[in-house]
Amino acid sequence: MATEPNLQSALYETGIGGLRSEEMILNMGPQHPSTHGVLRLVLTLDGETVVQCTPVIGYLHRGMEKIFENRPYMAGIRYIDNADYLSPMLNEMAYAGAVEQLMGLEPPRRAQYIRLIVNELERIASHLVAIGTYGMDLGATTPILWAFRDREQILDFFEAVSGHRFTHNYMRVGGVLYDLPKGWLQQVEQFLDNFERKSLPELDTLLTGNEIFEARTQGVGYIDPQQAIAYALTGPILRGSGVDFDVRKARPYGAYREIPVRTVVRQDGDCFARYRVRFEEMYESVRLIREAIDKLPGGSISARVPIALRPQRGETYFAVESARGEEALYLISDGSEYPYRAKLRGPSFVNLQILPELLRGRRVGDVIAILGSIDLVLGDVDR
Repeated sequence: MATEPNLQSALYETGIGGLRSEEMILNMGPQHPSTHGVLRLVLTLDGETVVQCTPVIGYLHRGMEKIFENRPYMAGIRYIDNADYLSPMLNEMAYAGAVEQLMGLEPPRRAQYIRLIVNELERIASHLVAIGTYGMDLGATTPILWAFRDREQILDFFEAVSGHRFTHNYMRVGGVLYDLPKGWLQQVEQFLDNFERKSLPELDTLLTGNEIFEARTQGVGYIDPQQAIAYALTGPILRGSGVDFDVRKARPYGAYREIPVRTVVRQDGDCFARYRVRFEEMYESVRLIREAIDKLPGGSISARVPIALRPQRGETYFAVESARGEEALYLISDGSEYPYRAKLRGPSFVNLQILPELLRGRRVGDVIAILGSIDLVLGDVDR
């Protein structure tokens, strides 16, 4: 953190014996280990108390929506991986689902079940990063090592099924690119057994119940339900404030129409509640994957679609429940091979709006705890 060189400090009266004090303006970021990406926070401080926070974004802007509009419909899947780069499978689901809805196309049931399996594996992988880095933000280094150990196994599964560990380019309009490799499901089940019985409880003991961690998170960064709704928050940050909303449940898509989701909701509304929602959602993802594996149907993995997609004129909005909230794509078709307009709703961008409100009146030490609890991905903010 460094003092802003081109801004003057503002003097004000303290009311104590006519003493005069100064407000100090500090920059946190854009290269700061606790900003979870290239985010810059301009903090106005009265001593150690935050008077005002101004987030400065745009350092990672790539014009993704205009890229969609200048590529054929099928080519956009390759680029949307880079939006929320910790949840590429979920991004692909949003894009493929939007185009399918625009075309009135229904993927085969096997493809829908495969999508559910990889989506929930991606949710676990993303939540592991969120929890591991959150512990590191607050001074605990062991959780991120254990979290990344398990996440690496999930990336191995993605590499086996798509050929890529990170930007998968796996889903297609009408289904998925490849069927599951031989023995892949058995390996996933073995991972889930160990993950649920051993890894998650071990990770839980490192943070939950830790006096320092709980002191830094409980009662900090409170969001009441009405405030959360007013700011259009979604995902764990919304459910941590007692609002039972999950796109998989409210507007089921794909195999979620056949395998209902049990939403995880906490009433406390603080940083600790948001941490617990993410932690408990990993158990729910394990349950969903197991049920999808048990019910996995046979048949085709993709519907027959033309190489050059030309949806009829119209518009559509399709949303999925990503690891950070409602990830959605709004598309307008003019009947050509290219979208006339593409608009991506990134939950990280929407959730970031409440940060100045949460930080006002808090101490500098709380800034990191509150920011980490939102779980931002800056690729999802700037797009």
